[in-house]
Amino acid sequence: MTVQWRKSSYSGSANDDVCVELGRLADGVGVRDSKDPDAGHLVLTVAEFARLVDRFKRLPAR
Repeated sequence: MTVQWRKSSYSGSANDDVCVELGRLADGVGVRDSKDPDAGHLVLTVAEFARLVDRFKRLPAR
C-alpha cells in the first residue's frame, strides 16, 4: 500500500517549526513530522485518531 501523506491545513509556511502530515495506513492513521518524514511515524487506530482530534477540538483557543 502506497501512503499518500497530506500536510495539515493548520501547518504554516516553510519556516513553520510545527508541521504535521497524516496518511491513511492499512492499520489506521499515520502521523509524522513533515520536516523530517524519514524519521518514522506514529500509528493510531481510526478510533484513537478520532479521540485525539476530539481532544484537540476541545482545547481553548490560543
